Amino acid sequence: MTTILHTLRDSFTPLRLPNLRTYLSGQVISLLGTWMQITAQGWLVWKLTESKVALGVASMLGTLPLLLFGLFAGVWVDRLDRRKILIGSQISAMILAFILAALVATGVVQLWHVYALSFLLGCVMAFDFPAQQAFLGDLSGMGEVRKAVVVNAMIVQVARMLGPALAGFVIDSIGVAIAFLLNGLSFIAVLVSLFIVRTQQQRSPHTGNPVQAVIDGLRFIKSQRRIQDIILYAVLVVFFGITLLNFFPALADDVLHGDAQTLGLLLASSGAGALIGATIVAPLAQRARRTGLMMGMGVIWSGLWWTLASQSRSIPLSMLLIFLGSWGVPAVLTTANGLLQVMAPPLMRGRLLAAYIIVSFGIQPISAAVIGVVAQAVGIATAMLLCGLALIFSAGLMLTFRSGLRTWAAPHASEPAVGHESL
Repeated sequence: MTTILHTLRDSFTPLRLPNLRTYLSGQVISLLGTWMQITAQGWLVWKLTESKVALGVASMLGTLPLLLFGLFAGVWVDRLDRRKILIGSQISAMILAFILAALVATGVVQLWHVYALSFLLGCVMAFDFPAQQAFLGDLSGMGEVRKAVVVNAMIVQVARMLGPALAGFVIDSIGVAIAFLLNGLSFIAVLVSLFIVRTQQQRSPHTGNPVQAVIDGLRFIKSQRRIQDIILYAVLVVFFGITLLNFFPALADDVLHGDAQTLGLLLASSGAGALIGATIVAPLAQRARRTGLMMGMGVIWSGLWWTLASQSRSIPLSMLLIFLGSWGVPAVLTTANGLLQVMAPPLMRGRLLAAYIIVSFGIQPISAAVIGVVAQAVGIATAMLLCGLALIFSAGLMLTFRSGLRTWAAPHASEPAVGHESL
């Protein structure tokens, strides 16, 4: 208990930095709106179609731009002012949220509208995601960046816990259009914070072929075996774990025979579990002597509880199992993000984080399509069972056959980054 309390206190030390504190204060409100929109969009698609494939397509279109543009976005994140990139992305996302709110409120919304807006938002996020992650390093410095990543993950999980529950209440009591409207308004908070903060950013040169810059980044990843392992762990928990959240509307309706509030409770349970993972498990994993083993066990832990949750037909039991299963996902992703921030050369951080986001979160178009087809054929419960088993066996194989992974210890933030800063 003493170790946990000390870890918690130590994790919050980056909040002493005024710029980081200001930025994260705006993020809290904005992320609440984001999770309201995620919940509302899933419910809207389900009610328009009652199709698990449609849920998968909506998710696929939202993340497809990461695959298409993510690597080149990483180059520009390294070259341009990241604060200005974020201001532009937040304004764009706000406009898209208002458009969707208007379409729903006027009763003219069709499935293709949701698909198109989801794709456009994905284009915005292709630049926003790597810029956000690299911006944390600009605000905190390398000595505090892993802790800053943990604090940011805590905020994300608080929003993930409260946003869906709030969305479920708003949808049932007022209407789905208001959820989209509130998300649009929530961007004002983070925009204000971005206009206030100032950072010192190391930028890579504007000269040079962007394609060659992408190739340099990929060569760096190819030369670093442990970075490959970190990214592969992230791929597993996103492909077989996070993607399942897009199918919770089907789980709430088809399996548990609930409504929008049931969906909100399931997502809130996942968010509460993820908050535990980000607040307690991730900081402990970062301090562990065997980082590779701890990350692998986080994947296996999630797989075990997803497998059990697939067999539940009770809303309270499903909430409990999803809560427990959600501990491992943020522990793996937060640890991965923090490690990559430290292990990347400063002038290549945007490209490395973009590559990480592409091969982890960017695979959601594939995973959403695969899980959507499987769920349509055999049911969401069976699809969830298969995902849980895949997590268990994949992580087990990695720990068994990836040389040195079980005993690998992560570098400390004070240690120099591997590679060459001139890249």
